[in-house]
This record gives sequence, C-alpha cells and structure tokens, in this order.
Amino acid sequence: MSGHNKWSTIKRKKGALDAKRSKIFSKIIKDITFAVKEGGPDPDHNSRLRLAIANAKGASMPKETLQRAISKGADKDSANLIETTYEGKGPHGIAIFVECTTDNTQRTISNIRTYFNKHGGEMAKNGSLNFLFDRKGIFVVPKGTIDRDEFEMAVIDAGAEDIVLEENEFTITTAMEDFGNMMKKLEQLNVEPESASLQRIPKSYETLDVDSAKKVLRLIDIIEEDEDVQNVYHNLGVTDEMMDE
Repeated sequence: MSGHNKWSTIKRKKGALDAKRSKIFSKIIKDITFAVKEGGPDPDHNSRLRLAIANAKGASMPKETLQRAISKGADKDSANLIETTYEGKGPHGIAIFVECTTDNTQRTISNIRTYFNKHGGEMAKNGSLNFLFDRKGIFVVPKGTIDRDEFEMAVIDAGAEDIVLEENEFTITTAMEDFGNMMKKLEQLNVEPESASLQRIPKSYETLDVDSAKKVLRLIDIIEEDEDVQNVYHNLGVTDEMMDE
C-alpha cells in the first residue's frame, strides 16, 4: 500500500494549501441533504446520514449549519439532488474521475466538459477509466490518547488493509466491502473519525515533468472549485518538487 501512503500524504498537503473552509462545508452540506432525502432525517436509521454527520463534526461544522442541512433535506419542496460521475483525460493523458452532486445535470456536465476542453483535456465515456482506480474506505482518526498497538489490532480484525500513523493521525484503508465493518468497529471503540469516506485510489501513477504536471493540476483545481463537484481523483504521481512549485 505504499502507493496509497504517498497519495494520502499528497491529498492532505494539497488540501491544507488550497481547500477553503466554505468549500469543505458546502460538500458536507450536500452529503447531508442527499442522505436525508434518500433515507430520512433520523441518523439512527440512516447510516449514510450518520456518516455525513460524523464528517461534519470532524470538520468542526457549527451545529446550526448541520441542523439547517438536515432540515433542507427533509423539506419536500427543496430541489432534488442527483449523484453523478464523469471521467476524462487531462493533459498528457492523465486520468481524471469526477464525482458530483447536483440539482441540474445539464449544467454540471456542460461545466465539466468546458473545463476539460479549455485546459487541454477531453471527456471520456463513463466507465472507460473506472478500471484504473480501486474503491477503498479511508478513515482518518486523531490519535489523541489511543493506545497504538491495541487500536491497530482492533481495526485489523475489522478489515484494515493498511494503517499509517502520521502527524498524530491514523489513516486507515479498507476494502470497499469492509467500510461498514470499520464504521461499526470504531463506534464500538468509542472512537470518532475526523473523516470517513469511500475514495477512488489509483492502481498506478503516471509521472510527468513539473511544467506538464502544473497543467494537469491547474485543470484539477478548476474542476474542484465547481459548486457541483464533490471529489476529484486522478492518477498523476505528484512529487515534493511539484508541491514546492
């Protein structure tokens, strides 16, 4: 899992540099709203909502904001949200996978296509690039006073494939099928993750020179800024030199 360790570190560093608090909240609010519309406003009977609320707490979202998102989802007159994905090739053939939650798919696909076309990429047929990524459960847990050895043994029993302790945080990777088991194990341990999500992890990475990589990262940044975009995954191998640039 050394490839994922590198990917996870890159995501955190990049997130610390350019992710705005309002954008993070916007994504979580959409997750909450969608979860309520899909399964109701009671987190005890809606596992997806329970997860979204945990992520909101991990991001220090105010309770008032959280409650408004739940109320919005429960409002029958509010716009229905749709989850959709798009795939494309960025500059130099880098694979880019985009996850969206939107109330207007025509607007969303038009925007995504424009971003690709204007920045040296092109949209691809859905499903054509999916094989390049594995879906994994990713849990970030603050270490706090957790006993490392006992904790690692417990989460391994729950299906952890990889456990990394870095910057006083555990990053736990599971197979997609073990995502629910890990959530239950953390609840049993009375451990609240800072974040928990299913992510698309590249099976391999493409390496580019710094100038070429900048073009790809510019496209990714633009896509991520779209209000309908929840997550962007890619198979560009980002080096420390690129991050410094």
